[in-house]
Amino acid sequence: MDSVLQSVESVRNGTALYLLLLTFASAGWLLVSAQRLLGGESLATGVGLGVAAFGVVLLGSTAAGLVLMDEARGHRPRHPLDALRAAPVPALRLLAVVLTVLALAALLLAAVTALLWAARLPGVGAGWLGVLVPVAVPLLGAAALVMVTLVGPIAAPAAWSGLGWRAILAMLWRQLRARPVHAVLLSAAVSLLSAAVAGLMSFVVLAGGRAFAALAVGVLELPLAVPPFLSALFGMGFRVAPGAPPLPEHTSAALTGAGLVFALGLVVPGAVYLRGLCELFLALRRADDETAAAETAAEETAAAETAADAGAPSATAPPL
Repeated sequence: MDSVLQSVESVRNGTALYLLLLTFASAGWLLVSAQRLLGGESLATGVGLGVAAFGVVLLGSTAAGLVLMDEARGHRPRHPLDALRAAPVPALRLLAVVLTVLALAALLLAAVTALLWAARLPGVGAGWLGVLVPVAVPLLGAAALVMVTLVGPIAAPAAWSGLGWRAILAMLWRQLRARPVHAVLLSAAVSLLSAAVAGLMSFVVLAGGRAFAALAVGVLELPLAVPPFLSALFGMGFRVAPGAPPLPEHTSAALTGAGLVFALGLVVPGAVYLRGLCELFLALRRADDETAAAETAAEETAAAETAADAGAPSATAPPL
């Protein structure tokens, strides 16, 4: 838990903040362009820009994750360009793991659907449904919980650390088999910490925005439209209706600056969350190593006791 709390130190990692800011700004521009094209006749181009926005988010967050993983391990931080060059390989590994888990989830849904189909049979349908509900509902809920709290939060930093597709799936299975509650609680702690940081950032933005608007309009009487300005601080776009007069120059400039504030408000909790995932992965990796060491010691002790009971000299006994 202490290592998870240390993830707040990521707010001082300028490289990770820069990569996330570049990612959110680029993806936001692509999404806005895609929305404009989807509203018109360029459907294929709009879909392509939407896919490009997803790729930018995947690669940018992976590059920031690589930088934060170096920081969590105590390694020398890499240059942003080096992180961007190294990002495609772990990003593809993460995508492969997510697709594999989604395929398994689809098989589970198909199995439950097939069992539900049996409830349509006359005579046994109602009784079968009563038996299926207490089994299927917890199973589907647990699968959803695992997808949200374990698959992404563990697979992403595992890919950043250099693990391959099979090794990541094996690690996920170990957590489900050995310590599912511990892993879920650690993942929830990371999410809660990030949510707390996001709440603080929202307070800073709201308080600062209202104070700025009060000074600009109430004191200096600048022609600033306050409602659109406050909405833009939280990412809510403002569009001028067709035929309406354009926004005043001061309001238009303020909306541009508000968009930058919104991006900065996303970057800080995003960096804390990604660093928290790194700490989560390292904590689970240490737990796996400790478990493996304990199992090895237990096997050696059992082998020594077996050899002593058989009258043979123990391989681990000290020389006389």
